[in-house]
Amino acid sequence: MQHAIRLGVDIGGTFTDVVLELAGASHSTKVLTTYAAPEDAIIAGMHQVCAKAGISPAQIGQIIHGTTLATNALIERRGARTALITTTGFRDVIEMRTESRFEQYDLNLQLPEPLLPRQHRFTLTERVDAQGKVLIPLDREEIIALAEDLASYHFDSIAVGLIHAYLNPAHERMIREVLAAQLPGVMISLSSEVSPQMREYERFNTTVANAYIKPLMKSYLGRLKSRLADEGADCPVFLMHSGGGIISLENAAEFPVRLVESGPAGGAVFAAHIAARYGLDKILSFDMGGTTAKICLIKNQTPKTARVFEVARSYRFKKGSGMPISIPVIDMVEIGAGGGSLAHVDSLRQIRVGPESAGSEPGPACYGRGGQRPAVTDADLVLGKLDPDNFAGGSIKLHKDASDAALTALGAELEMDALTAAYGLAEVVDENMANAARVHAVENGEDLAGYTMIAFGGAAPLHAGRLCEKLGVARLLVPTGAGVGSAIGFLRAPFSFEATRSAYMKLSAFDADQVRDLLAALATEATGFVRNCDAAAAITAQYKVYMRYSGQGWEIPVSLTADQAANPDAARFQALFEADYTALFGRIVTGMDIEITVWAVNATTARAAADPLAATPAGRVITGYPTRALFDPALAQIVQAQIAPRAQLAPGDLVAGPALITEDETTMVIPASRHAIARPDGSIDITEAQS
Repeated sequence: MQHAIRLGVDIGGTFTDVVLELAGASHSTKVLTTYAAPEDAIIAGMHQVCAKAGISPAQIGQIIHGTTLATNALIERRGARTALITTTGFRDVIEMRTESRFEQYDLNLQLPEPLLPRQHRFTLTERVDAQGKVLIPLDREEIIALAEDLASYHFDSIAVGLIHAYLNPAHERMIREVLAAQLPGVMISLSSEVSPQMREYERFNTTVANAYIKPLMKSYLGRLKSRLADEGADCPVFLMHSGGGIISLENAAEFPVRLVESGPAGGAVFAAHIAARYGLDKILSFDMGGTTAKICLIKNQTPKTARVFEVARSYRFKKGSGMPISIPVIDMVEIGAGGGSLAHVDSLRQIRVGPESAGSEPGPACYGRGGQRPAVTDADLVLGKLDPDNFAGGSIKLHKDASDAALTALGAELEMDALTAAYGLAEVVDENMANAARVHAVENGEDLAGYTMIAFGGAAPLHAGRLCEKLGVARLLVPTGAGVGSAIGFLRAPFSFEATRSAYMKLSAFDADQVRDLLAALATEATGFVRNCDAAAAITAQYKVYMRYSGQGWEIPVSLTADQAANPDAARFQALFEADYTALFGRIVTGMDIEITVWAVNATTARAAADPLAATPAGRVITGYPTRALFDPALAQIVQAQIAPRAQLAPGDLVAGPALITEDETTMVIPASRHAIARPDGSIDITEAQS
C-alpha cells in the first residue's frame, strides 16, 4: 500500500538519518544519535524534515524504521537478565560452540564468551528424536518446580531451546504455557518460533540473543510509538528486518533478533534499486557511516542472502569467531571502519584503525565535544576532504585545530607530522575496507574488476574513489541522497517475511506429498506476517530449499518456482541442485545421494519500481569554481581540487579530478585518476579519466 507522505528513519552508531518523501520530492537530515533515548533524535529529525517540507507530523502516513540498537546491545552485552532452558545434557552447547578452531595455529585462542553464564542455563528431562518422535515425555510438574526456582533469580527474559524442537515444538509450547502462568511479566522466546532450523548451537544462540534483547527492544519500540503519537505522528510504524524487507512493529517486538543488521539491509536495498535504474547486474555496495563500513555483492539487482551470519567477530574477517545468528539476512561483510573509528599505534609501531569508535558522544576530536583521540573524520579534515564550516550542512562546526592536535599526538610515536599521520590513518582504513571487499568477493567466487561500486552513507563518498583505485573497480556511482542511503532504502523495500523449517529428507526417499504440504504451510505462515503489514497488496511467494550431498557439512540454496513447489519432483530437484552446484564448484559428485535439510518460503509484496535511465553523454566541462588543498593518496602529494556544489551540476556536466563535489550530507572526493559526470537523476557517475 502506497502512502503519499512517508518517513524513513535509520539510527546509526553516530548519526540518525531521517528522510521524508512526498509528491515525488524528498527532504532529509542527519542528527547525532542520542544513546540514552534514541527516540529523541528521531523526533528532532522528524521535525526538521517536516519544517523543510512545510508539513506537520500529523500528515505523515507511514514510518519505516531501521536501527543498530539490537546489534549494539549484543556487541556491548547490554541485554536483559536472561535464562536458557534446554534439554538435560545440552546445557553447555552455547559454550562448546561447534568445537571448530577459527584460527588453527593460535595456541592462545580466545573463544568469545557465551551471552549467558553457566549458572543462568537450566535443564529439563525430555527428549525428541531427529524425526520429531517423543522419546522422553516432559513432566509438567518438573516445569513448575523449575519455574519456582527461576523466580528467585528475577529474570526478565527466558529462552527455551530443546533438542529437535524445530520438528516437534510441543514440549517448548508446554514450557511457555507453564512459565506464563508461574512467572507473569517474564518474556519468553521459543527456538521453534525464533529459528526453527537444525544445528542446535546456532538455534540456541539465536534464541538466547532474541530473549536477551527482547525487553530492551520492546520497551524502545513502545516508547517510540508513544512519542511519535504525542508529536502528532500517530501513523503505522514498520521495521526493516535483516533480510531486506519490512515487518510490523508488533512482529519486530516479538522477534527483535530479526532487526540485527536492519540498517545495513536498507542500504543494500537502496543500492539494488539504483542498480535496477541503471540496468547494472554486478554491483559492489559500499556503505560507510560514522561507526562501520558495510560491503555487499548485488547480482542481477538482487542482494545476496544467507541464513546465518555472525555478530561481534573477535578476529577480523575470521568466520567462526563471532556470535552466530540463524535468521534470513542479506549477506555482507561489516567492519569497524567509519568516520568515528579511532586510531592508535600498536606494539609493532603500526597505525591501527577501529573497531573502537568515538560514536556521537563525544565523537571525533574535531566535533569539539571532548574527544581527544584521532578518528577517521579527523584525518579526512586534515587531508582537505571536509570543509570545517559546512559539515552536515553547517549544523556541526568542525575544529581543525583539535584534529591537528590529535593527529600530532598519533604521529609523535612514529616521528610524523599531523598531515603524514592523517595520510597513514586514511590509507590504513581504506586498505582495511579494500581487504574486506577482496575477501568477500573471493568467498563468493567473484572478480571485482567487472563490478560497479555504488557508494552511500555519510563517509563513503569521501573514501570510495580511493577504494576503487585499490580494487581496480573502473566505475563508481554516488546516487542522490547518498548521505542517508539506508533510510531511503527503507522506503524502497517491500513488506516481506521469510519462514524457514528444518526437515531432513534424502532424494532417494523423496516424499512429494510431504514436500508439498510443508512448502504450503510455510507459505501460509510467511503470508500471514506480511498480511499484518498490508491487508490489500498482492503477495508473491519465493521458494527455496537448502541441499547438499550426503556427508557434506553445509548446504547450498536452490530456488524453486511456484509450480515446482506445488508439484514437487525428485528428478527436477536433483537437476536444479546439480546446476547450482556446478555453477559454484565447477563439477558434480556422481554416485552420491542428495539431502535437503532446510525449507524456506519468502512472502513479499512487489518491490518499488525503478524507472530506467538512458545514458547521458558528457557535455560541459566544469571549470572556474573555487579550489582548496586536497591530499591525493595515489599521488602522495597535495593538489588543488576544484569545489563544485552538486546542486549546481546539470545532466552531462563533467568534473575532472582532482575535485570535490559537495552537498549538505556528504562530500565526493574525485581523485586525479578519475572524472565525474552528472546524470539526469542527480547521481554522480565517476569513471577512470582518459589518458
